[in-house]
Amino acid sequence: MPGISGRRRNKVKGVQFTIMVVGASGTGRTTFVNTLCDAPVLQHKEIEAPETAHFETGIKIKPANVELEEDGIRIALTVVDTPGFGDNIDNEYAFQEIVHYLERQYDDILAEQSRIKRNPKFRDNRVHALLYFIPPTGHALREMDIELMRRLSPRVNVIPIIGKADSLTPKELKAFKKRIMEDIEFYEIPIYNFPYDVEEDDEDTIADNMELRALLPFAVVGSEEEMEIEGEPVRVRQYPWGIVEVDNPHHSDFVRLRSAILGTHLNDLKSITEDVLYETYRTEKLSRGPDSSIRDSQILPSELATQSVRIKEEQLRREEEKLREIEVRVQREINEKRQELLAKEAALRNLESRITSQASNNPNVSF
Repeated sequence: MPGISGRRRNKVKGVQFTIMVVGASGTGRTTFVNTLCDAPVLQHKEIEAPETAHFETGIKIKPANVELEEDGIRIALTVVDTPGFGDNIDNEYAFQEIVHYLERQYDDILAEQSRIKRNPKFRDNRVHALLYFIPPTGHALREMDIELMRRLSPRVNVIPIIGKADSLTPKELKAFKKRIMEDIEFYEIPIYNFPYDVEEDDEDTIADNMELRALLPFAVVGSEEEMEIEGEPVRVRQYPWGIVEVDNPHHSDFVRLRSAILGTHLNDLKSITEDVLYETYRTEKLSRGPDSSIRDSQILPSELATQSVRIKEEQLRREEEKLREIEVRVQREINEKRQELLAKEAALRNLESRITSQASNNPNVSF
């Protein structure tokens, strides 16, 4: 992997950056994003009504845009949220939806690059970093965690995160981090591990990357509440036994992670996405042309330009099928309830008939 020192210093005023956040409900994904942006970018999930809590709603992919400023650099940040991930028994559909979304952004720019006349308003929505939230179980990676990171790593820079890390003791957290990294190494999951080149990068860059690599997976705590400490507003989580300071490196890795993804390593994440991940996908896509015997250069630009449209149509078709399935299930439940109601009404009429008959046969008996 090429060194990053040159790219880190090559900052320009105004940059577009996209992150995706993935994690099951309850892992602190929403609070983390709002803490990262210091604004209510994502809405917290509403408590479901008991009568609908058993329904599997499925994953939704929701981009949100926000303007930030980091070290004097304006960042047009897009946060792609994935509510519903990990909430179902079978999450295969969720895996596919995330992969399709990542590849669809590559298809869009591939189609744009194939046009004779480029669209000056085209927006590059490629995802530069995926923050994957691992629940603080204290054990090891789950099969779902391993499968998701293995599938997505070839398409995006995956950065593993332990959400709600304050639910573990320091000793438990240290052991949990160690087990996670052992699993990542054992299953050969190519996460973004803050690469450096000992021959090209300076000592400060190497030391910084080694320190960040040692923190993986980042143990983060988020909070949208503040309290005043020594006259200064501090973002904290309050507990009966004390407080956890979000921006205190002794309490959370939040500050180091934020500084890396929105500062020192932003350009490196973009460069790897554009020069490595996208180019790999582009090569694979072109080599899988309509006929494998046709050279890449002979694939028609018009075919490439319509690939993104076909993918979006397929996405819409799947959504329509899912809605039809929900409609059929709801209609079936309505019919079952209607049949139950009719049966109860018939039983009630039968009871009333018997009471009337008994009353007529025994006029002296009162009910």
